[in-house]
Amino acid sequence: KRQRPTAARRTGRAAGAPEAAGAGAPDLRVDQRAIIYTGTMRVQVDDVDAAARETAAVATRAGGFIGGDQRRSADADAVAELQLRVPAAKFAGVVEEIAKLGRQQSREINTQDVTEETVDLDARIASQRARVDSARRLLARATSITDLVSLENELGRREADLASLEAKKRRLADLTALSTITVSLAGPAAKTTEEQAETGFLVGLRGGWKAFVASMTVLLTVLGALLPWLVALGVPLAVLLVVLRRRRRSPAFVAPVSAPPPVPAARSAP
Repeated sequence: KRQRPTAARRTGRAAGAPEAAGAGAPDLRVDQRAIIYTGTMRVQVDDVDAAARETAAVATRAGGFIGGDQRRSADADAVAELQLRVPAAKFAGVVEEIAKLGRQQSREINTQDVTEETVDLDARIASQRARVDSARRLLARATSITDLVSLENELGRREADLASLEAKKRRLADLTALSTITVSLAGPAAKTTEEQAETGFLVGLRGGWKAFVASMTVLLTVLGALLPWLVALGVPLAVLLVVLRRRRRSPAFVAPVSAPPPVPAARSAP
C-alpha cells in the first residue's frame, strides 16, 4: 500500500517549493506576457550601400524582412534608413549584430506591455461572438418581416463590431510577434542630429552670410533680366531729357521797353 504523506512531509514540500523555485527554476511569467519591442539606432559606416545590404541579410537570417527602405545621396554624406521587422525573440541579437557594422552613434529601445489589453480583447471577442450567435438564433426563429429586418440589422452591427475587435487583436499579435527596428546608416561625412541642430554666433553668422549671398544672387539675376529693358528705354529717355534741358537754357527774345516820359517840374507859386 502507498503511504499517505505525513504532515511533516507536506510541510517540508510546501516550505521547500519557494526555495527550489528561487534556486534554479526559471520564472516563465515574463515570457507569457505580450510585449511590443521597438528600437531606433544610428550607425556610421564607410559604405552605406554595403551596410544596407548586410542589414537586410541580418534581418532575413533572423526570420524577418525589410518593411521600408529610404536612401539619400550616394557620396560620403549618404544616409540610408531601413525599417526592419524581426521576431521578438531575435530582437536583441539583431540590434547587437547591426551595431557591429560600424560606429554606433545612438540607440533607443522601447517596450510596451499590452498583456492586459490582449486579455481584455480576448474577453470582448468571446462575448461578442456569443452575441452574434444569439442574434443568428433569433433570426432563424423570426416569423414576421419586421422582426426579420430588425434582427438582420442587429446581426450586421454585431458582426461589424466583432470584425473590428478581431482586427485589433490581429494588429496586437503582429506587433508582439514581430518587433520593429528603425536603422539609420550614415556615411563618414553625414551630420548627426545634434550637428544639424547646433546654435551659436558662428552658426548664425554662417546662416546670415548664406542668406546674404542668396539675396545678392537673386538681386543680380533680376538686374540682369532688366538690363536690356533699361538700355532700350533709358537711352531714348536720356536723349529726350538732354534736348529739353537745352531748350530751357536758350535765351528767349525780349521786347525793348521805352523809357517813361519826363515828368514836368512843378512851378512855384507867385
